[in-house]
Amino acid sequence: MSRQKLFRQKLSRLLAAAAVSAFVALPLASPGAVAAEPYDGGVTSWSSPAGAKDQATAEAEATAEAADQVLTWTADASVSEYATAPATATAGAATVVFENSTATGNNIGMSHTLTFDTSTPGYNHDVTLDILANPLDNNGGRYEAEVVLTPGTYRYFCAIPGHGTMMGELVVTEGPGEDTTAPVVTAQVAGQQDADGAYIGSATVNLAAEDDSSGVASVEYSLDGGAYVPYTEPVVLDEPGTYTLEHRATDNAGNVSEPGTVNVVVVPADGEDTTAPVVTPEVTGELDDNGAYVGSATVSLAALDAGSGVASVEYDLDGAGWTAYTDPVVVEEPGEHTVSYRSTDNAGNVSEPGSATFTVVEPSQEDTTPPTVTTQVTGEQDADGAYVASATVAILAEDAGSGVARVEYDLDGAGWTAYTDPVVVDVTGAHTVSYRATDVAGNTSAPGTVELVVVGGSDPPDRTPPIASAQVDGDQDELGAYIDAATVSITARDDESGVAFIEYALADTAFREYTGPFDVTDPGAHALAYRATDNAGNITRTGTLRFSVSRNATDACPVSDERPTVILGNVDSRVANVDTGNGCTVADLVDADGGWVSHTAFVSHVRQIADRLAAAGTLTAREADRLVRAANRSDVGR
Repeated sequence: MSRQKLFRQKLSRLLAAAAVSAFVALPLASPGAVAAEPYDGGVTSWSSPAGAKDQATAEAEATAEAADQVLTWTADASVSEYATAPATATAGAATVVFENSTATGNNIGMSHTLTFDTSTPGYNHDVTLDILANPLDNNGGRYEAEVVLTPGTYRYFCAIPGHGTMMGELVVTEGPGEDTTAPVVTAQVAGQQDADGAYIGSATVNLAAEDDSSGVASVEYSLDGGAYVPYTEPVVLDEPGTYTLEHRATDNAGNVSEPGTVNVVVVPADGEDTTAPVVTPEVTGELDDNGAYVGSATVSLAALDAGSGVASVEYDLDGAGWTAYTDPVVVEEPGEHTVSYRSTDNAGNVSEPGSATFTVVEPSQEDTTPPTVTTQVTGEQDADGAYVASATVAILAEDAGSGVARVEYDLDGAGWTAYTDPVVVDVTGAHTVSYRATDVAGNTSAPGTVELVVVGGSDPPDRTPPIASAQVDGDQDELGAYIDAATVSITARDDESGVAFIEYALADTAFREYTGPFDVTDPGAHALAYRATDNAGNITRTGTLRFSVSRNATDACPVSDERPTVILGNVDSRVANVDTGNGCTVADLVDADGGWVSHTAFVSHVRQIADRLAAAGTLTAREADRLVRAANRSDVGR
């Protein structure tokens, strides 16, 4: 080693020792800079040289390990500036590290301090920190201290004489606190646009989200009102039409941004759009038995345009004038209404106006009133008012609420029996006929009675008529119609005087005697009436057997009832009068214009038809129920 190099090393050591000795002996401008003993001028804790720790210092060092932030200053051989220093910090606990060592570039043993200003106006003065460090001291020039910072600006400097330019400022801001701010989402649409702003061929939607607090967790989008899906790559819209894309983002604190919306119109890449939009209406609400909307009806309009896209939709309620459609139209005024509608696309094409007509009625109150029942007794009477040979009791029930469901009578206490036809009383003596009715809501009227006397009537043993029944046999299609032919059989039994003869009538023909099974081959719906007479002259009530005949590749009902809805006498059921699959409509099978012996028999028949058509899928369950209720309210068979 050269003498010059040895001399420089010895000189460095001597200068360092002299600097330490001079500094310890020199009074400082800042309060109490000490190399060996700590002081508590606002400092939570700081590290003294090895071997000088007391219990408080040890506890403070343990606390320092949990500090949220570490602020580090370093010094080297320069006397004009710190080697490194933090510029900002967050309010709260912090660990201050000051290192002036050979590791930080101080290779000449020079002392420096890290001193916080506690007197200059305009700065925070709530932390008193004055740390002296030298590469040759017992800590190797590295010290730590715990402080609590408040928002504002701290001034720091080196208190060694001649080091006056070693200074700086530390800006402390508020802590982050709880993140309650949702992310910000931006959308950008790219693609070639025409003069109207529509995208030619395709459009690409790019989404970006930012969150300065907890950070973005996810980005989602919804296309044309569909479910939200994760956004992973740009969304390409390459089918002509109008699109609405909603977007949102969620941060790691769970905050969700308000949905944003992007409206995009895509037009074909070539060719002029000359096709108008297609508008579809939908009327919704609670329907009554007549198909009217109870309380209100809501009209929703949807428009589609595969070319330039939908520009606008308009409606006209009851001729009041065209109005821009933005939300479903709610109509509450009772009465019949017509909503007209049309749409215009971005190429200026306007659709032909369409319309929807419907009726709104006032909501009905709950039906708690039973039917009203009246009777009428007819027959030849003598001078005393007695009926000669027989009396016929007709029962009429009416219900203005839910409608009549059934009527019953009781003759001389024999028990309640379903009323289907006028009751013929032909046995000599006094008689009492009780009657009652029940409506669809389940309300039953209080029983009424009518008393009468029959003179010159039949003796009781001749009173019971035969029991007659009829059935149809043959191969049936899926709707229950008999294929090619239906075989009719009629039987009768009488345990007293015996059966004299059986009669039947097909459609409107006269009754003829039944001699054995016969085939009906004419296609269509048929009604067969039948009855039996015993040897005492008692005649059964006329029964009715209904069936249909169809033929493969043949219209089962060549002359059909093709009205739009099924009409039941004086009631429009509002049920669509569709073809049932074999050329017969629903109205053909219901046969409301047939010769029904009673209203109850007609309602029973309609219920069977409705159940069969619902099972076959021709009617919905709701339509089937509506058909039966309409039959109940009708005047067919009354």
